[in-house]
Amino acid sequence: MTASHTPAGEDPQYPQDREYIVGAPHAPVGPQVDPLAAIRSADDPPWDVYLTGTVFLDIVFTGLDSAPVRGTESWARGMGSSPGGVANMATALARLGLRTCLAAAFGDDHYGEYCWDALEQGEGIDLSPSRTVPGWHSPVTVSMAYEGERTMVSHGHEPPPEEPAPDCPPRARAAVASLTPGHRAPWIAQAARQGTRVFGDVGWDETGAWDLAGLADLEHCEAFLPNAEEAMRYTRTDCPRTAAHALTEFVPVAVVTLGSEGAYAVDRRTGEAAEVPAIAVEALDPTGAGDVFVAGFVTGSLAGWPLADRLAFAGLTAALSVQEFGGSLSAPGWSEIAAWWRRVQSVDGQDPAALRRYAFLDRLVPEACGEPWPRRRAVPTIGFRRSA
Repeated sequence: MTASHTPAGEDPQYPQDREYIVGAPHAPVGPQVDPLAAIRSADDPPWDVYLTGTVFLDIVFTGLDSAPVRGTESWARGMGSSPGGVANMATALARLGLRTCLAAAFGDDHYGEYCWDALEQGEGIDLSPSRTVPGWHSPVTVSMAYEGERTMVSHGHEPPPEEPAPDCPPRARAAVASLTPGHRAPWIAQAARQGTRVFGDVGWDETGAWDLAGLADLEHCEAFLPNAEEAMRYTRTDCPRTAAHALTEFVPVAVVTLGSEGAYAVDRRTGEAAEVPAIAVEALDPTGAGDVFVAGFVTGSLAGWPLADRLAFAGLTAALSVQEFGGSLSAPGWSEIAAWWRRVQSVDGQDPAALRRYAFLDRLVPEACGEPWPRRRAVPTIGFRRSA
């Protein structure tokens, strides 16, 4: 599947030259699809997904010809700013139609105000468990994207010790938890006890131990979603598919992302295994693609889709996200998913088997979602006065 996702009027050869100006912050986000409409009831928890973590302000430079060289100045042809960190996941979930609740600390500086406004007013994310910390400046990450990769520099200080909402999370269908080696987060066990389905992801183990026993909260997870290198290190295997099967001794569902090869997953409860190839796209900025992948997989899991459909949808949403600036505001909505599905079917020479892999989208993207609408995108400069 190789169809591109280039907005009308844009030169597809030079997407890195783009800079986005956002419109009114309270503008409606356009037609929406509720992927859980068929299973909603009066007894549902108030939220579909609960998250907690750190919100960064991301400043992204793209269109670099190469990595910055020590002692020289590099000019980027594109730039964008957007909420980052846990905001990447929260925005991706909300744009897929899930009722999303986020507990996070926000600085009382302009960056913090911008991130709060972008998430609450722009994306409809519930921030009632979040708080603004007086005198605390927002964490910042500068990301440089080049040659399909990224290099990041971050700065921030620990907020005061009072966490936003760790020990008593609100009732939700699901929660996404970032697992930390050697550390338990009390809220994860609490969420699992009240029936929340926990999806765990993980970062690079800086300790070098790569010990699954150190991921104590994995016992509360329904699914674990590492990348191939992480999965192989944790299982002491040399094949990511073998690693996925090994992980199901510790968690019911193991999903291993394979980079340009796609993703592989195993469900111990049903005996299912599935592999879906990646969608070939020209990447502008890979920031947050992993978060978007997890959001797509969580969406399909809550909706009860087959394992292969969940993998395909997660890969599709991640592929669409890397063609835009910024981690959070690059996440696709249903209109963009629908536009891609219609466009890819019209491309001559598509493999019929590849098209059938995404045929489940037919029941999800009604005609009303066919036309793209202006979305909030990463902006080159935040803080401009808005016209009345």
